[in-house]
Amino acid sequence: MDLVAIANIVRTRGLKGEVVADLLTDFPARFDGLENVTAVMPDKSRRELTIEKHWFQSGRIILKFVGFDTIEQGEKLRGVEICVDEADAVELDESEYFDWQLAECLVETIDGTPLGQVIEVMRTGGTELLVVKGETKEYLIPFAEAICVDVDIDNRKIVVDPPDGLLDF
Repeated sequence: MDLVAIANIVRTRGLKGEVVADLLTDFPARFDGLENVTAVMPDKSRRELTIEKHWFQSGRIILKFVGFDTIEQGEKLRGVEICVDEADAVELDESEYFDWQLAECLVETIDGTPLGQVIEVMRTGGTELLVVKGETKEYLIPFAEAICVDVDIDNRKIVVDPPDGLLDF
């Protein structure tokens, strides 16, 4: 079962088992009506959890899980990734992709020159940047249709048509 991380628990909050988590989704509304999630523990073991309630505060989400009613129980969730099944991921438009779909894609130019592999999607407030690790250096490639002319998720490949100078740095 493939999972998609939607939050990462960073600390406890209060005395009743609530936890504070960083959002790892562009769709926070997905928590509305969401009950069952998979917790991926720091040791990579998995545990099913049921969300009792949630709310947003200061750009983060506060989660209360069934059976976690004390600060000590909540502390056991520190560092846990909250995930949903890939099949339950939010539907995207045809030309939109999740970061995890782009990660590890091989990148090459339109003439077939290999550049490397996507190691990160960097969010800058504008167009996302693909961080591509080549053999000798890293490239920052804007994830724009004019540059990333073919994105083939099934075959883990992205073909780019870089403007003059983009790959010179």
